[in-house]
Amino acid sequence: MTDTTSHDESQTTRGTAGEVFTAFLKLGLTSFGGPIAHLGYFRDELVLRRKWIDDKGYADLVALCQFLPGPASSQVGFALGLLRGGPLGALAAWTAFTLPSAILLILFAFGAASFGGPIGGGIITGLKIVAVAIVAQAVWGMARNLCPDRERATIALGAVLIIVFFAGALGQVAAIAAGALAGLVFCRNHQAEITRHIEFPVSRTFGVISLVAFFALLFGLPIITSAMSSQGLSVFDSFFRAGSLVFGGGHVVLPLLETEVVRSGWVSHDQFLAGYGAAQAVPGPLYTFAAYLGTVLGPEPNGLIGATIALAAVFLPGFLILLGVIPFWDGFRTRESAQALMRGANAAVVGILGAALYDPVFTSAIVGPYQFALALTCFVLLMAWKTPPWIVVLVAAGCGVLMSMS
Repeated sequence: MTDTTSHDESQTTRGTAGEVFTAFLKLGLTSFGGPIAHLGYFRDELVLRRKWIDDKGYADLVALCQFLPGPASSQVGFALGLLRGGPLGALAAWTAFTLPSAILLILFAFGAASFGGPIGGGIITGLKIVAVAIVAQAVWGMARNLCPDRERATIALGAVLIIVFFAGALGQVAAIAAGALAGLVFCRNHQAEITRHIEFPVSRTFGVISLVAFFALLFGLPIITSAMSSQGLSVFDSFFRAGSLVFGGGHVVLPLLETEVVRSGWVSHDQFLAGYGAAQAVPGPLYTFAAYLGTVLGPEPNGLIGATIALAAVFLPGFLILLGVIPFWDGFRTRESAQALMRGANAAVVGILGAALYDPVFTSAIVGPYQFALALTCFVLLMAWKTPPWIVVLVAAGCGVLMSMS
Protein backbone atom coordinates (compact mmCIF):
# COMPACT_ATOMS: atom_id res chain seq x y z
CA MET A 1 0.00 0.00 0.00
CA THR A 2 1.05 3.55 -0.52
CA ASP A 3 0.58 6.44 1.86
CA THR A 4 -0.48 8.95 -0.77
CA THR A 5 -3.62 10.86 -0.05
CA SER A 6 -6.64 10.75 -2.30
CA HIS A 7 -7.14 13.38 -4.99
CA ASP A 8 -10.90 13.01 -4.84
CA GLU A 9 -12.42 16.25 -3.68
CA SER A 10 -14.98 14.39 -1.55
CA GLN A 11 -12.34 13.02 0.79
CA THR A 12 -11.47 15.01 3.89
CA THR A 13 -8.10 15.06 5.62
CA ARG A 14 -6.81 11.80 7.05
CA GLY A 15 -7.81 10.74 10.53
CA THR A 16 -6.28 8.31 12.99
CA ALA A 17 -6.84 4.61 13.51
CA GLY A 18 -8.21 5.42 16.96
CA GLU A 19 -10.83 7.73 15.48
CA VAL A 20 -11.82 5.04 12.98
CA PHE A 21 -12.02 2.40 15.73
CA THR A 22 -14.30 4.59 17.87
CA ALA A 23 -16.65 5.35 14.99
CA PHE A 24 -16.95 1.71 13.92
CA LEU A 25 -17.29 0.39 17.46
CA LYS A 26 -20.43 2.51 17.78
CA LEU A 27 -21.69 1.03 14.51
CA GLY A 28 -20.73 -2.50 15.56
CA LEU A 29 -22.81 -2.14 18.72
CA THR A 30 -25.90 -0.63 17.08
CA SER A 31 -26.11 -1.82 13.44
CA PHE A 32 -28.96 -4.33 13.41
CA GLY A 33 -30.82 -5.49 10.31
CA GLY A 34 -28.33 -6.99 7.86
CA PRO A 35 -26.02 -5.60 5.17
CA ILE A 36 -28.49 -3.24 3.50
CA ALA A 37 -29.33 -1.68 6.85
CA HIS A 38 -25.61 -1.46 7.67
CA LEU A 39 -25.02 0.63 4.56
CA GLY A 40 -27.70 3.02 5.78
CA TYR A 41 -26.07 3.26 9.21
CA PHE A 42 -22.69 3.93 7.57
CA ARG A 43 -24.13 6.72 5.45
CA ASP A 44 -25.82 8.38 8.40
CA GLU A 45 -22.75 8.24 10.66
CA LEU A 46 -19.82 8.63 8.28
CA VAL A 47 -21.21 10.53 5.28
CA LEU A 48 -23.81 12.84 6.81
CA ARG A 49 -22.51 13.32 10.36
CA ARG A 50 -18.73 12.90 10.19
CA LYS A 51 -18.40 13.88 6.50
CA TRP A 52 -15.54 11.46 5.77
CA ILE A 53 -16.74 11.20 2.16
CA ASP A 54 -19.56 12.73 0.11
CA ASP A 55 -22.67 10.96 -1.15
CA LYS A 56 -21.39 10.45 -4.69
CA GLY A 57 -18.13 8.99 -3.45
CA TYR A 58 -19.99 6.74 -1.03
CA ALA A 59 -22.28 5.49 -3.82
CA ASP A 60 -19.22 4.59 -5.88
CA LEU A 61 -17.73 2.68 -2.97
CA VAL A 62 -20.96 0.75 -2.34
CA ALA A 63 -21.17 -0.12 -6.05
CA LEU A 64 -17.63 -1.51 -5.94
CA CYS A 65 -18.28 -3.73 -2.90
CA GLN A 66 -21.60 -5.02 -4.19
CA PHE A 67 -19.87 -5.98 -7.43
CA LEU A 68 -17.32 -8.19 -5.65
CA PRO A 69 -17.72 -11.47 -3.76
CA GLY A 70 -17.55 -11.10 0.00
CA PRO A 71 -19.44 -9.38 2.82
CA ALA A 72 -20.49 -6.11 1.16
CA SER A 73 -21.11 -4.05 4.30
CA SER A 74 -17.86 -5.17 5.93
CA GLN A 75 -15.98 -4.43 2.71
CA VAL A 76 -17.49 -0.94 2.61
CA GLY A 77 -16.47 -0.41 6.23
CA PHE A 78 -12.96 -1.73 5.54
CA ALA A 79 -12.60 0.62 2.57
CA LEU A 80 -13.91 3.62 4.53
CA GLY A 81 -11.39 2.87 7.26
CA LEU A 82 -8.69 2.65 4.59
CA LEU A 83 -9.68 6.02 3.13
CA ARG A 84 -9.78 7.69 6.52
CA GLY A 85 -6.89 6.08 8.40
CA GLY A 86 -4.81 4.12 5.91
CA PRO A 87 -3.98 0.42 6.48
CA LEU A 88 -4.29 0.71 10.27
CA GLY A 89 -7.62 2.47 9.81
CA ALA A 90 -8.88 -0.41 7.65
CA LEU A 91 -7.88 -2.93 10.32
CA ALA A 92 -9.45 -0.78 13.05
CA ALA A 93 -12.72 -0.49 11.11
CA TRP A 94 -13.02 -4.25 10.61
CA THR A 95 -12.07 -5.09 14.20
CA ALA A 96 -14.45 -2.60 15.81
CA PHE A 97 -17.39 -3.46 13.54
CA THR A 98 -16.91 -7.23 13.89
CA LEU A 99 -15.88 -7.72 17.50
CA PRO A 100 -19.20 -7.05 19.32
CA SER A 101 -21.26 -9.60 17.39
CA ALA A 102 -18.41 -12.12 17.33
CA ILE A 103 -18.10 -11.98 21.13
CA LEU A 104 -21.86 -12.37 21.61
CA LEU A 105 -22.02 -15.38 19.28
CA ILE A 106 -19.02 -17.05 20.94
CA LEU A 107 -20.74 -16.60 24.32
CA PHE A 108 -23.93 -18.06 22.84
CA ALA A 109 -21.95 -21.03 21.53
CA PHE A 110 -20.54 -21.77 24.97
CA GLY A 111 -23.98 -21.34 26.55
CA ALA A 112 -25.76 -23.42 23.93
CA ALA A 113 -23.61 -26.41 24.82
CA SER A 114 -25.08 -26.37 28.31
CA PHE A 115 -28.70 -25.98 27.23
CA GLY A 116 -30.91 -28.80 28.41
CA GLY A 117 -34.49 -29.59 29.31
CA PRO A 118 -37.59 -28.08 27.71
CA ILE A 119 -36.43 -24.46 28.03
CA GLY A 120 -33.07 -24.94 26.36
CA GLY A 121 -34.51 -27.26 23.74
CA GLY A 122 -37.34 -24.82 23.08
CA ILE A 123 -34.96 -21.92 22.53
CA ILE A 124 -32.96 -23.97 20.05
CA THR A 125 -36.20 -24.96 18.26
CA GLY A 126 -37.31 -21.34 18.05
CA LEU A 127 -33.96 -20.21 16.65
CA LYS A 128 -34.11 -22.90 13.98
CA ILE A 129 -37.64 -21.83 12.99
CA VAL A 130 -36.84 -18.12 12.80
CA ALA A 131 -33.98 -18.98 10.44
CA VAL A 132 -36.62 -20.20 7.96
CA ALA A 133 -38.35 -16.82 7.98
CA ILE A 134 -35.14 -14.82 7.76
CA VAL A 135 -33.73 -16.81 4.86
CA ALA A 136 -37.12 -16.62 3.09
CA GLN A 137 -37.06 -12.84 3.53
CA ALA A 138 -33.55 -12.71 2.07
CA VAL A 139 -34.56 -14.85 -0.93
CA TRP A 140 -37.62 -12.69 -1.58
CA GLY A 141 -35.72 -9.41 -1.35
CA MET A 142 -32.79 -10.60 -3.44
CA ALA A 143 -35.09 -12.08 -6.09
CA ARG A 144 -36.88 -8.73 -6.48
CA ASN A 145 -33.62 -6.83 -6.84
CA LEU A 146 -31.43 -9.30 -8.71
CA CYS A 147 -34.00 -11.19 -10.84
CA PRO A 148 -36.35 -8.43 -12.09
CA ASP A 149 -36.74 -9.89 -15.59
CA ARG A 150 -37.40 -13.30 -17.13
CA GLU A 151 -33.79 -13.81 -18.21
CA ARG A 152 -32.38 -13.51 -14.70
CA ALA A 153 -35.31 -15.41 -13.16
CA THR A 154 -34.51 -18.27 -15.54
CA ILE A 155 -30.82 -18.14 -14.57
CA ALA A 156 -31.87 -18.41 -10.90
CA LEU A 157 -34.03 -21.42 -11.72
CA GLY A 158 -31.13 -23.00 -13.58
CA ALA A 159 -28.93 -22.53 -10.50
CA VAL A 160 -31.51 -24.37 -8.38
CA LEU A 161 -31.51 -27.28 -10.83
CA ILE A 162 -27.71 -27.45 -10.79
CA ILE A 163 -27.72 -27.53 -6.97
CA VAL A 164 -30.38 -30.27 -6.96
CA PHE A 165 -28.37 -32.54 -9.24
CA PHE A 166 -24.87 -31.60 -8.05
CA ALA A 167 -24.93 -31.05 -4.30
CA GLY A 168 -22.05 -29.55 -2.37
CA ALA A 169 -19.42 -26.92 -3.10
CA LEU A 170 -18.86 -28.17 -6.67
CA GLY A 171 -22.51 -27.61 -7.53
CA GLN A 172 -22.45 -24.12 -6.05
CA VAL A 173 -19.35 -23.11 -8.00
CA ALA A 174 -20.84 -24.61 -11.17
CA ALA A 175 -24.09 -22.68 -10.61
CA ILE A 176 -22.29 -19.35 -10.22
CA ALA A 177 -20.04 -20.01 -13.23
CA ALA A 178 -23.00 -21.04 -15.39
CA GLY A 179 -24.94 -17.99 -14.24
CA ALA A 180 -22.08 -15.67 -15.11
CA LEU A 181 -21.76 -17.18 -18.59
CA ALA A 182 -25.51 -16.94 -19.13
CA GLY A 183 -25.35 -13.30 -18.02
CA LEU A 184 -22.76 -12.56 -20.71
CA VAL A 185 -25.20 -13.86 -23.30
CA PHE A 186 -28.60 -12.71 -22.01
CA CYS A 187 -28.05 -9.77 -19.62
CA ARG A 188 -26.40 -7.07 -21.71
CA ASN A 189 -29.49 -4.89 -22.08
CA HIS A 190 -29.27 -2.78 -18.89
CA GLN A 191 -26.27 -0.49 -18.70
CA ALA A 192 -25.51 0.48 -15.08
CA GLU A 193 -24.95 4.10 -14.19
CA ILE A 194 -21.30 4.81 -13.42
CA THR A 195 -20.64 7.07 -10.47
CA ARG A 196 -17.59 9.21 -9.78
CA HIS A 197 -14.02 8.12 -9.13
CA ILE A 198 -12.37 7.63 -5.75
CA GLU A 199 -8.64 7.09 -5.45
CA PHE A 200 -7.70 4.71 -2.66
CA PRO A 201 -4.25 4.62 -1.04
CA VAL A 202 -3.47 1.28 -2.69
CA SER A 203 -0.86 0.88 -5.42
CA ARG A 204 -1.35 -1.34 -8.44
CA THR A 205 1.60 -3.44 -7.29
CA PHE A 206 -0.05 -4.11 -3.92
CA GLY A 207 -3.31 -4.84 -5.73
CA VAL A 208 -1.64 -7.50 -7.85
CA ILE A 209 0.01 -9.01 -4.75
CA SER A 210 -3.39 -9.20 -3.04
CA LEU A 211 -5.00 -10.96 -6.01
CA VAL A 212 -2.10 -13.41 -6.26
CA ALA A 213 -2.42 -14.15 -2.54
CA PHE A 214 -6.17 -14.72 -2.91
CA PHE A 215 -5.85 -17.24 -5.75
CA ALA A 216 -2.82 -18.91 -4.18
CA LEU A 217 -4.79 -19.51 -0.98
CA LEU A 218 -7.97 -20.54 -2.78
CA PHE A 219 -6.27 -23.19 -4.93
CA GLY A 220 -3.25 -23.95 -2.77
CA LEU A 221 -4.90 -24.54 0.61
CA PRO A 222 -6.78 -27.71 -0.45
CA ILE A 223 -3.51 -29.20 -1.76
CA ILE A 224 -1.56 -28.31 1.39
CA THR A 225 -4.39 -29.51 3.62
CA SER A 226 -4.58 -32.92 1.96
CA ALA A 227 -0.81 -33.29 2.25
CA MET A 228 -0.48 -32.22 5.90
CA SER A 229 -3.70 -33.65 7.43
CA SER A 230 -4.00 -30.72 9.84
CA GLN A 231 -7.47 -30.10 11.27
CA GLY A 232 -6.68 -26.44 11.96
CA LEU A 233 -5.59 -25.94 8.37
CA SER A 234 -8.68 -27.80 7.15
CA VAL A 235 -10.89 -25.41 9.12
CA PHE A 236 -9.08 -22.38 7.68
CA ASP A 237 -9.37 -23.83 4.15
CA SER A 238 -13.11 -24.53 4.51
CA PHE A 239 -14.00 -21.09 5.82
CA PHE A 240 -11.71 -19.34 3.33
CA ARG A 241 -13.40 -21.19 0.46
CA ALA A 242 -16.86 -20.29 1.77
CA GLY A 243 -15.88 -16.62 2.05
CA SER A 244 -14.43 -16.66 -1.47
CA LEU A 245 -17.65 -17.66 -3.24
CA VAL A 246 -20.23 -15.38 -1.65
CA PHE A 247 -21.96 -13.00 -4.06
CA GLY A 248 -24.96 -10.97 -2.98
CA GLY A 249 -24.68 -10.47 0.78
CA GLY A 250 -24.17 -12.23 4.06
CA HIS A 251 -27.15 -14.60 3.82
CA VAL A 252 -25.58 -16.30 0.82
CA VAL A 253 -22.79 -17.64 3.02
CA LEU A 254 -25.37 -19.94 4.65
CA PRO A 255 -25.38 -22.73 2.01
CA LEU A 256 -21.63 -22.47 1.53
CA LEU A 257 -20.89 -22.82 5.24
CA GLU A 258 -23.47 -25.58 5.55
CA THR A 259 -21.64 -27.50 2.86
CA GLU A 260 -18.29 -27.04 4.57
CA VAL A 261 -19.16 -27.73 8.22
CA VAL A 262 -22.38 -29.75 8.35
CA ARG A 263 -21.79 -32.20 5.53
CA SER A 264 -18.26 -32.76 6.82
CA GLY A 265 -19.70 -33.75 10.20
CA TRP A 266 -17.99 -30.94 12.14
CA VAL A 267 -21.29 -29.30 13.18
CA SER A 268 -24.78 -30.81 13.48
CA HIS A 269 -27.82 -29.44 11.63
CA ASP A 270 -29.38 -28.36 14.93
CA GLN A 271 -26.24 -26.52 16.02
CA PHE A 272 -25.93 -24.85 12.63
CA LEU A 273 -29.48 -23.53 12.46
CA ALA A 274 -29.56 -22.49 16.13
CA GLY A 275 -26.43 -20.42 15.61
CA TYR A 276 -27.78 -18.91 12.41
CA GLY A 277 -30.93 -17.88 14.27
CA ALA A 278 -28.87 -16.35 17.08
CA ALA A 279 -26.81 -14.41 14.53
CA GLN A 280 -29.98 -12.51 13.59
CA ALA A 281 -30.35 -11.17 17.14
CA VAL A 282 -26.97 -9.45 17.30
CA PRO A 283 -25.70 -6.30 15.56
CA GLY A 284 -22.88 -6.24 13.06
CA PRO A 285 -22.03 -8.45 10.07
CA LEU A 286 -23.72 -11.80 9.56
CA TYR A 287 -20.31 -13.28 8.72
CA THR A 288 -19.58 -13.40 12.45
CA PHE A 289 -21.73 -16.54 12.35
CA ALA A 290 -18.36 -18.12 11.52
CA ALA A 291 -17.15 -17.34 15.06
CA TYR A 292 -20.03 -19.40 16.47
CA LEU A 293 -19.29 -22.29 14.11
CA GLY A 294 -15.59 -22.21 14.94
CA THR A 295 -16.46 -22.42 18.63
CA VAL A 296 -18.78 -25.44 18.43
CA LEU A 297 -17.20 -27.50 15.65
CA GLY A 298 -15.36 -30.71 16.35
CA PRO A 299 -12.76 -32.11 16.47
CA GLU A 300 -10.35 -29.52 17.83
CA PRO A 301 -9.32 -26.79 17.30
CA ASN A 302 -12.57 -25.27 18.51
CA GLY A 303 -13.54 -22.87 21.29
CA LEU A 304 -11.78 -19.50 21.12
CA ILE A 305 -9.01 -20.81 18.87
CA GLY A 306 -11.49 -22.30 16.43
CA ALA A 307 -13.54 -19.09 16.46
CA THR A 308 -10.46 -17.01 15.66
CA ILE A 309 -9.43 -19.27 12.79
CA ALA A 310 -12.93 -19.36 11.28
CA LEU A 311 -13.50 -15.62 11.64
CA ALA A 312 -10.18 -14.64 10.06
CA ALA A 313 -10.56 -17.16 7.23
CA VAL A 314 -14.11 -16.20 6.21
CA PHE A 315 -13.37 -12.45 6.03
CA LEU A 316 -9.89 -12.62 4.48
CA PRO A 317 -10.82 -13.48 0.86
CA GLY A 318 -13.28 -10.58 0.54
CA PHE A 319 -10.66 -8.11 1.75
CA LEU A 320 -7.92 -9.54 -0.50
CA ILE A 321 -10.21 -9.25 -3.53
CA LEU A 322 -11.20 -5.71 -2.56
CA LEU A 323 -7.57 -4.61 -2.21
CA GLY A 324 -6.73 -6.34 -5.46
CA VAL A 325 -9.50 -4.76 -7.51
CA ILE A 326 -9.48 -1.21 -6.08
CA PRO A 327 -6.60 0.09 -8.24
CA PHE A 328 -8.18 -1.26 -11.45
CA TRP A 329 -11.85 -0.69 -10.66
CA ASP A 330 -12.58 2.38 -12.76
CA GLY A 331 -11.42 0.81 -16.01
CA PHE A 332 -13.12 -2.53 -15.47
CA ARG A 333 -16.52 -1.41 -14.23
CA THR A 334 -17.31 0.59 -17.37
CA ARG A 335 -17.23 -2.52 -19.55
CA GLU A 336 -20.62 -3.82 -20.58
CA SER A 337 -19.40 -7.43 -20.49
CA ALA A 338 -18.31 -7.10 -16.85
CA GLN A 339 -21.70 -5.73 -15.84
CA ALA A 340 -23.53 -8.49 -17.73
CA LEU A 341 -21.37 -11.17 -16.14
CA MET A 342 -22.17 -9.94 -12.65
CA ARG A 343 -25.90 -9.73 -13.37
CA GLY A 344 -25.88 -13.40 -14.28
CA ALA A 345 -23.74 -14.40 -11.28
CA ASN A 346 -26.01 -12.48 -8.89
CA ALA A 347 -29.11 -14.16 -10.33
CA ALA A 348 -27.48 -17.56 -9.81
CA VAL A 349 -26.84 -16.63 -6.19
CA VAL A 350 -30.58 -16.15 -5.68
CA GLY A 351 -31.11 -19.70 -6.90
CA ILE A 352 -28.42 -21.06 -4.56
CA LEU A 353 -30.00 -19.34 -1.58
CA GLY A 354 -33.46 -20.52 -2.65
CA ALA A 355 -32.23 -24.11 -2.71
CA ALA A 356 -30.74 -23.65 0.77
CA LEU A 357 -34.08 -22.32 2.02
CA TYR A 358 -35.55 -25.76 1.40
CA ASP A 359 -32.57 -27.89 2.43
CA PRO A 360 -31.23 -27.63 5.10
CA VAL A 361 -33.22 -24.71 6.55
CA PHE A 362 -36.87 -25.74 6.02
CA THR A 363 -36.45 -29.52 6.18
CA SER A 364 -34.51 -29.37 9.46
CA ALA A 365 -36.74 -26.88 11.29
CA ILE A 366 -40.32 -27.48 10.09
CA VAL A 367 -41.46 -30.84 11.40
CA GLY A 368 -45.17 -30.12 11.98
CA PRO A 369 -47.98 -27.56 11.64
CA TYR A 370 -47.03 -25.62 14.78
CA GLN A 371 -43.51 -25.04 13.54
CA PHE A 372 -44.83 -24.02 10.13
CA ALA A 373 -47.29 -21.56 11.70
CA LEU A 374 -44.52 -19.98 13.79
CA ALA A 375 -42.22 -19.67 10.76
CA LEU A 376 -45.02 -18.02 8.78
CA THR A 377 -45.73 -15.64 11.68
CA CYS A 378 -42.07 -14.63 11.82
CA PHE A 379 -42.06 -14.07 8.05
CA VAL A 380 -45.09 -11.77 8.25
CA LEU A 381 -43.54 -9.85 11.15
CA LEU A 382 -40.40 -9.29 9.09
CA MET A 383 -42.00 -8.53 5.73
CA ALA A 384 -45.32 -6.86 6.49
CA TRP A 385 -44.73 -5.30 9.91
CA LYS A 386 -41.04 -4.46 9.32
CA THR A 387 -40.22 -5.76 12.80
CA PRO A 388 -36.49 -5.62 13.67
CA PRO A 389 -34.94 -9.10 13.27
CA TRP A 390 -33.69 -9.26 16.85
CA ILE A 391 -37.25 -8.81 18.15
CA VAL A 392 -38.52 -11.57 15.83
CA VAL A 393 -35.74 -13.84 17.13
CA LEU A 394 -36.86 -13.24 20.72
CA VAL A 395 -40.48 -13.93 19.78
CA ALA A 396 -39.52 -17.19 18.06
CA ALA A 397 -37.36 -18.32 20.99
CA GLY A 398 -40.21 -17.64 23.42
CA CYS A 399 -42.72 -19.49 21.29
CA GLY A 400 -40.27 -22.39 20.93
CA VAL A 401 -40.11 -22.66 24.73
CA LEU A 402 -43.93 -22.65 24.94
CA MET A 403 -44.17 -25.40 22.32
CA SER A 404 -41.61 -27.54 24.10
CA MET A 405 -43.48 -27.24 27.42
CA SER A 406 -46.95 -27.90 26.03
